[in-house]
Amino acid sequence: MDHKGLKEWSKKAADWAHDYHEGLRDRPVRATMEPGSLRDQLPTAAPEQGEAMEQIWEDFTSLVPDAMTHWQHPRFFAYFPANAAPVSMLAEQLVNAMASNALIWQAAPAATEVEQAMMVWLRKALGLPDAFTGTIHDSATTATLSAILTMREAALEWKGLYEGLSGQPRMRIYASGETHSSIDKAVRVAGIGQDNLVKIPVDEDLSMRPDLLAQAIKEDRAAGYLPIGIVLCAGGTSVGAFDKMKECIAIARAEDLPTHIDAAWAGSAMICPEFRPLWAGAEGADSIIFNPHKWLGAQFDCAVQFMRNPIEQVRTLGLRPTYLETLGTSEVTNFNEWTIPLGRRFRALKIWFLLRAHGLEDLRNRIRNHVAWAEELYAKIEALPGIEMTSSPRLSLFSFALEAGDAATEKLLQKINDDGRIYLTQTHHKGRLVIRMQVGQFDCTRDDVMMVETVLKELL
Repeated sequence: MDHKGLKEWSKKAADWAHDYHEGLRDRPVRATMEPGSLRDQLPTAAPEQGEAMEQIWEDFTSLVPDAMTHWQHPRFFAYFPANAAPVSMLAEQLVNAMASNALIWQAAPAATEVEQAMMVWLRKALGLPDAFTGTIHDSATTATLSAILTMREAALEWKGLYEGLSGQPRMRIYASGETHSSIDKAVRVAGIGQDNLVKIPVDEDLSMRPDLLAQAIKEDRAAGYLPIGIVLCAGGTSVGAFDKMKECIAIARAEDLPTHIDAAWAGSAMICPEFRPLWAGAEGADSIIFNPHKWLGAQFDCAVQFMRNPIEQVRTLGLRPTYLETLGTSEVTNFNEWTIPLGRRFRALKIWFLLRAHGLEDLRNRIRNHVAWAEELYAKIEALPGIEMTSSPRLSLFSFALEAGDAATEKLLQKINDDGRIYLTQTHHKGRLVIRMQVGQFDCTRDDVMMVETVLKELL
């Protein structure tokens, strides 16, 4: 295919994309297939000679869509959504066409400078102080790893980068059991070790207990460990837990420890001032992450990290050999030094398009609707016989289970997802299996959300 062919097939792809989205409500949300069934239909080796695009296209349309779980389906209520507003898709097309690698400023000046501007726009939209600056990662997992690596090196006075971790003090990081598994992965990958992630018990509101946090730090210091940081939860993935930011950050400051807030899902809701009390005190943190791809409509992948002092993270992750210097200029920002990968996509363009095309008020209204519809649905499900509500709505997330127990709850969830009209997932909460329900798909309507009650009534 040359660029003339690309022009022709891009138009065909755009038409297909339009029809695909128009027909999503008629498709089952989750793929209805057995593992390996698509793979077994593909040849076992690549062709020696190129094939006609017509044949490739026919194979795509006949094999791929029905083997996909449709994340843009308006009744996708599982996990958290990976939203893609149409204007965000358009921006990604343009990024793909330019196919740049924004590894340093001179390699893609616009990518760097639009990213700088969008970090200011988003910081103001979330009501964070001017002291914060930010960058874009691929996902919250990578952003959290970056923050934890920075905690490690700051505590070791950057000796770990050069001497390794052998012979260094045993380090400790503190979080609650409601934090995402990405925190566990980060302490593993950072060489700190799973056993040194100290899970602090939570109170009845599922918030990490500040008194037990302070006690754990004191006991670890007495035992000869090296506390290096605290990770706080703002909207836990399981059932939406929020830590008490102000109290926990006060302890961190008293102990001279940095804090990192994981607001991957719920952070987007903070563009609405009325939801900010949920993370009151977040402005005192050292690092905050949230995913615009989860609830704002920025196409996956797009994770934003705000930092009070990026110098420490740049000192941890930055590495500038001669071939990555920008000659003949004063100091410029090279975002690869703020993040783990050297290569970087132009992710800021979709944020720029999105915020301009929708405006903050439209995005706020969507989030407010999702929260209101979740609360309405919660009341409807609560009235159904045999169902127990196991967590109340935190923003647009709640959970429920069958009174008959875990086996019955699991069977019901399987029936729901096999039915295909909606898609839900499960978690363990307070020792039992529960079904999670979250509202957040960009184009869902109230009718889509209330379909959950309809399906439950029919399948119970």
